[in-house]
Order: sequence, then structure tokens, then C-alpha cells
Amino acid sequence: MTLRIGNASGFYGDRFDAMREMLTGGELDVLTGDYLAELTMLILGRDRLKDPDAGYARTFLRQSEECLGLAHERGVRIVTNAGGLNPAGLADAVRRLADRLGIPVRVAHVAGDDLTAAHPGSLAAHAYLGGFGITQCLRAGADVVVTGRVTDAALVTGPAAAHFGWSETEYDRLAGAVVAGHVLECGAQATGGNYAFFRDGDARRPGFPLAELHEDGSCVITKHPGTGGFVDVGTVTAQLLYETAGARYAGPDVTARLDTVRLSQDGPDRVRIEGVRGEAPPPTLKVGLNRLGGFRNEVVFVLTGLDIEAKAALVREQLEPALGKVADVRWELARTDRPDAPTEETASALLRLVVRDPDQGAVGRVLSGAAVELALASYPGFHVLAPPGKGSPYGVFEDVYVPHGSVDHVAVLHDGRRIPVPPAHDTAVLDAVPQPSLPQPPEPGPTRRAPLGLVAGARSGDKGGNANVGVWARTDDAWRWLAHELTADRFRELIPESRELTVVRHVLPNLRALNFVVEGILGAGVAAQHRFDPQAKALGEWLRSRHLEIPEALL
Repeated sequence: MTLRIGNASGFYGDRFDAMREMLTGGELDVLTGDYLAELTMLILGRDRLKDPDAGYARTFLRQSEECLGLAHERGVRIVTNAGGLNPAGLADAVRRLADRLGIPVRVAHVAGDDLTAAHPGSLAAHAYLGGFGITQCLRAGADVVVTGRVTDAALVTGPAAAHFGWSETEYDRLAGAVVAGHVLECGAQATGGNYAFFRDGDARRPGFPLAELHEDGSCVITKHPGTGGFVDVGTVTAQLLYETAGARYAGPDVTARLDTVRLSQDGPDRVRIEGVRGEAPPPTLKVGLNRLGGFRNEVVFVLTGLDIEAKAALVREQLEPALGKVADVRWELARTDRPDAPTEETASALLRLVVRDPDQGAVGRVLSGAAVELALASYPGFHVLAPPGKGSPYGVFEDVYVPHGSVDHVAVLHDGRRIPVPPAHDTAVLDAVPQPSLPQPPEPGPTRRAPLGLVAGARSGDKGGNANVGVWARTDDAWRWLAHELTADRFRELIPESRELTVVRHVLPNLRALNFVVEGILGAGVAAQHRFDPQAKALGEWLRSRHLEIPEALL
């Protein structure tokens, strides 16, 4: 017995026609849509400040208007976290839409994640719920299940538990579904999107992934025939490493052991995942807190031709009096210029100024006035990419943890009945996993200085103020070298930003992978726009571009 679960959204703003593509492209039992991220919750929180009836992903409603009838005709159930901060509101909106279209669907939703009232000063505070609220809705006959802040993997574990009749303590099966859900959650990232070795296939318009789940928790990751992109062990490995850390991948229903995952190619565009072991979940639930941190503004000065460093120093000195009372001032000079350049753009460097302060006035007119007034009184060739504005609010994200029992997890059925979802039956404190044995190092031989990316892939992302960089080798020989060469200290050498930060290395031999967590590199999270790449999306690609001594046998 196989359950086919597909994904049609990896974030709020993903490809609009993916829902139709997944419903028409092949056989499917359940279609999921992941619309939420840390930044999205802040955006929805600001929407709700303007309109108390807002707070959900409106894109899903527009997609449903086009595809709800199609899903009903094909018997495909829809499970989505597009409810955001207002799952009840979105569920009601879907019911009204279905009535207007004459489609007889039963719509249920999951409640209980909203803890904002218990955290004064937060714009939105939401617990990451597990999948058993979804399970209850589906077991009661729901055709559409809308949730708020559940874990991304819950969109898969919930339907799997409902379909196979799993209990809350069947941890190995649940862990297998968590791994499948983690692979699916970011959509096309499992089918060649954002992939280090994108030239291995046609990555121009990747299709969306689906999982063929089995009763024992194993699965095959694939995609509909004829859709773009490709699925191989590398694309699945990359997504498994995305926004994870060590061997224990904790969630509200189960802790999945990523060090037990076994991957194998099961045919073209088919990767089998098996062997996943699970453990009782931790005794607490993660709660994501979003609050407004103040106001920020920025201006980018264009410096062209000669004397780039001197020009940068001049404008900094000229603006210093206007910035003296600003709480946080950051300058970054990007030397994008080239000597004897054939175009003006390639002859230019970019000097970026970012300011933050609790007072909008301190980063608004004061900055914009001072910057604009330099137009005829600064370095030769003075101009900016765009004039600074009045200053915009920025957000701060942090996570806290609460006991399972402090959250009222409830499945609200299509007929209005409310079914309480009990907290985890058993829990276990997350102890550190002993470091696994490393493979034998390669035999000494000639080396050549070359980019790391010639022998290793990487994918990086954000978790609050931390970034993770997963690095994997594609061959056993490359793994033997990588495991010994790319230590935490070597990582710090290659990524200078991390030298004063804590860098933790996790070893995952089954995946031939290393996962690095860089603590604090993103400041207060993506919404704070702490660095040039605020979500660390390209940190892994920067690492791959760095040069080190690599055995010639691997090149």
C-alpha cells in the first residue's frame, strides 16, 4: 500500500501554477503546500495589524479558486499551512469559495499554535505543532486541512499517520515520514533547484517533488513524468542537509535520526529513502517569536574608476556627523570593480551603508538628507543606486521552548466539532550523539590548489540568527578526504566572517556529509537584514568557491 504525497509550494510566493501542474501531471493522493517561514510569519503579522481578518497566505485562496474542483474530481486531499496566523479565517474563506463554485468539499483546520497573548511585546508567537491534528482532521473525512504554524514535515507525517493508521509511538515510521516531509517541503529544491551541480540535468524549470510513502516509513522521492529538473541522490542529499544540524532532527512528534538515513538511486528520477530510525520527541515545543526591532535604512554609493578606497573613506567621513547618534551603523565596500574595465559598470565598486535605530527619525530624513546633500560635494562621479527612503521597520526573530502540555492543540472538523490532540506520549531529552568514526584518510599524494566545489556540493540556509552549511561528497574517495580536511577550524579559515563565532561540525557518514552550524552569523534573523546575504542562501556556494589543496586524484 503506497501513499503518494506531492508538494505544490515551498514558500509564500512560489510558482502559482504548481498546484495545477501537480494535480494534472500524474497520480496523487495528497497535495501539500508549505507557505510559512520565519520571515513570512512577520509579514503576516504586519498584515494582521492592518486587517484583523488577514494573516493567511492569500495566494492559496487564488490557487484554490482555479484548482479546488480539479482536486475534488481526482480525489486528492489538500493539506497546507497557508493558514499562517489565521487558519480559521482561511478555512472559512475556502468554504465560502467552495460554496460559490458548487464544490462539495469538507474543510477542517488545526488550531492551538498561537501563543502571542502569552508573550507580551511580540508581534506573533507561534508554537511548532506536530502532524496529529492533521491526522484527526483527515480521519474525520476532511478534503482540505488548513493549519497555522506546524512543522514543515507535519504536512507529510499527518497524512501518513492517517492513511497507515500509525500510533503516536511508532517512531521509526514517523521518522521516515519526517525525512520524506523535509525533502518535499522546499519544493523544487529536491528536483534540481538551487542545486550545487545544477549542470547535471535540465534545471531551467524544475518540477515539484512527490514521495511514494510505504507503511514501514520508507519512501521513494520522485516527480511527475515529463516535468523539468531531475531527482538523484545528490539533490535529495542537498535537501536533507538544508536547515538541519546534527544527527538528531527533533520535532514535536518524533526525533528523526539523520545518521540512519540510507539513500539509493531507484531508477531515473527516483531515490529510495530507507532505514530511518526514530526516537521519542523532546519534552518541549519550539515557539517562534517575531517582534518589531526598530527601523532600518540603507543607501548604496557607486564608486567608479581610480582611488576606490580613498573615495569610500571620503564619503564615510562626510556622513559621520549625521550618523553619530544612530544605534547601529554598518559600512560594506564590495570591490566589484576591475582595472581598465570595458564598461562603466564593471569599473565600479559599491559602498553600502546600513543603519538601524529604534527611532525612525534617526534613520529616515536625517540620513536621506545628509546623503542627498553630498550630490555635488563629495567624490568625483558621485551617484547612488537609489536615494534612501524614510526608514522601514525590521523584525527580530528568536525561539523559546515550552512544555508540550502548555499548548491546546485542537483539530477543528468540517462540522465544527473540536477534537483535542494530546501531547506527546513519551519524551526524551536531546542528548548529544557520540561522534561517529571517520573513514580512513586517503593515501598521501600530489595535490593542487583548487576550489572546494570541484569535489563537494553544499547547501546553506538559516535558522534564526544561525546559519547551517551542509557539505557532501559524491564519491567514497572524496568523502575520505573531505571528512579529514574540512574541520571546523578549516571552515573558519575559509569563511573569515565565522572566525570569531562558534562553528559546530556534525558528521553524517551515511550521507557522506558534514553539517556546519555557524552561531550568530545572521544576527537577530533574516528580518533584521544583518548581512549581505541575510538568509545565508549562498554561504555554501561561497565556501565551494574557496581554494585549498586538493588531491590531484580527485580532480
